[in-house]
Amino acid sequence: MSILNVKNIKKHYDVKTTFGSGGLVKALDGISFEAKAKKTLGIVGESGCGKSTLARQLMRLEDPTEGSITLEGKNITSFERAEYQSKIQMIFQDPYSSINPRKKAWQIIAEPLLINSNLSKSDCKEKACEMMRIVGLRPELANRYPHMFSGGQRQRIGIARALVQQPEIVICDEPVSALDVSIQAQVLNLLMKLQDEMGLTYLFISHDLSVVKHISDEILVMYLGKIVEYGPREQVFENPLHPYTKALMNASPSLSLEHLGKHEPLQGELPSPLNPPPGCAFHKRCPIATEQCKSVEPSLEMKNDRYISCLEV
Repeated sequence: MSILNVKNIKKHYDVKTTFGSGGLVKALDGISFEAKAKKTLGIVGESGCGKSTLARQLMRLEDPTEGSITLEGKNITSFERAEYQSKIQMIFQDPYSSINPRKKAWQIIAEPLLINSNLSKSDCKEKACEMMRIVGLRPELANRYPHMFSGGQRQRIGIARALVQQPEIVICDEPVSALDVSIQAQVLNLLMKLQDEMGLTYLFISHDLSVVKHISDEILVMYLGKIVEYGPREQVFENPLHPYTKALMNASPSLSLEHLGKHEPLQGELPSPLNPPPGCAFHKRCPIATEQCKSVEPSLEMKNDRYISCLEV
């Protein structure tokens, strides 16, 4: 059962220069998918493909140029801001810059309650301390400031802040990329435990395919503002079909002997979003591109039990 439906979302930015308009950047160009309740949708792609822009649309930090987003069957614009923020929250990438260094740990965690609820300050602090315990931090540390915590502990504070209102959906924007590998595993295991206990739905954005494979139920692969492959984790990882997905898999480090010697690096650079190529946006880097790919833009269609945007697959 889907809880969040995104339909044909577009986000275009008019880039200004000293001499006037510099062009139109299509950061998102017709994105459609659904997030299933209590499951994790992994979103992957190169820097600049539109992952963070998508997160901003889902959080209502920006309004889309076109398209609609529905939560539990209701358009998100019909929710009051406080009500919507109680249903969907975000865990940010950098645990150092995403929390206020001038506030104590409990104040950081309780801030959504202080803003969006009618609870007293003492009740907010009590809930914050309880959330600290849930994410693995001792409540007696509640009066400490961020600089007194390690990176992993700070990220737990960020997780506690995101969950203190008991949201239904959490957007995880590269939540472990700034942490040591050993701490990454602890935070991932914590996120999976909290998902089971609280019935959370995750949208997990990451560059690290091994992390996405570990935590996700479905995978959505983006390239230059579009979806190129979207389907169940096992199918996408064990048998990637789109040439770009295959390139991402090949570029992922592996100790497997089967992977050894099969690394085929992706050629060329990501095209400028100000001047994307005609036809398939990936055709200049694609090893199986044909003349047709240079002029015909592929649509996202169901093939082999998943969605693929490719003329040659």
